[in-house]
Amino acid sequence: MEQLRRLYNTHVKLLAFDLLSLTQTPFHSPSDPISFSRRGTFFFRAETVGTITSRELKPNKFLKFTVDDGTGCIVCVLWLNHLVSPYFSRCSPPSVRLIAQMASRFAAEVRLGVVARVRGRITSYRGAVQITVSDVVVERDPNVETLHWLECMSLASKCYDVRPS
Repeated sequence: MEQLRRLYNTHVKLLAFDLLSLTQTPFHSPSDPISFSRRGTFFFRAETVGTITSRELKPNKFLKFTVDDGTGCIVCVLWLNHLVSPYFSRCSPPSVRLIAQMASRFAAEVRLGVVARVRGRITSYRGAVQITVSDVVVERDPNVETLHWLECMSLASKCYDVRPS
């Protein structure tokens, strides 16, 4: 079981093609009701890099945007309802305000045509894989997408697709 969870707290670098081909698997634990796997390895968090190709803002609710890395498009959802969410009501108010401020800052940075690095939990909505965003960084280096592709391919062959012995 430990081998299955070895990447649990890691934001694995994945191309859209790989992310969209993950298999949704019920993980027999109340704390992790759904997980995603590929060739026997479970993934919970992901990182991707690409161009923002769509943006839909519902003020004080969420920002839904699409990242295109050349292999496919990944839907990303950044929640903006921290101050009114029952989930965050049990957290300390200063922490919730800080999280809400960071989410608002991330939302302001997500603009059409920019290249962004997106990290978050791999989730599913209506059967489609998406990323529930934890942070967004706008990239200014034009080589970052190519570097991300190379890192994804290297990590897949040396880490993600390696069968535990």
